[in-house]
Amino acid sequence: MTPYYFDVRDGAGIVIDHEGFELSDLLAVQREAILSLSDQSRDAAEKAIGSLTELSVEVGPVMRVSYKFDLLRTN
Repeated sequence: MTPYYFDVRDGAGIVIDHEGFELSDLLAVQREAILSLSDQSRDAAEKAIGSLTELSVEVGPVMRVSYKFDLLRTN
């Protein structure tokens, strides 16, 4: 198994994952990155009243999963 590190980037900067996960293949890495981003985006969306929020989970040179939340109120 290979160690993979899931760093989280947002408008404020990057949070480096120093622990990582031992995963067997890229499909497992993809699943973990999506789950991690899902958790992070839920928290960010609750705080993003009237603003644009962009998040990504970056797994070294292997992959990046991104999320963009944009709220536009018309009244």
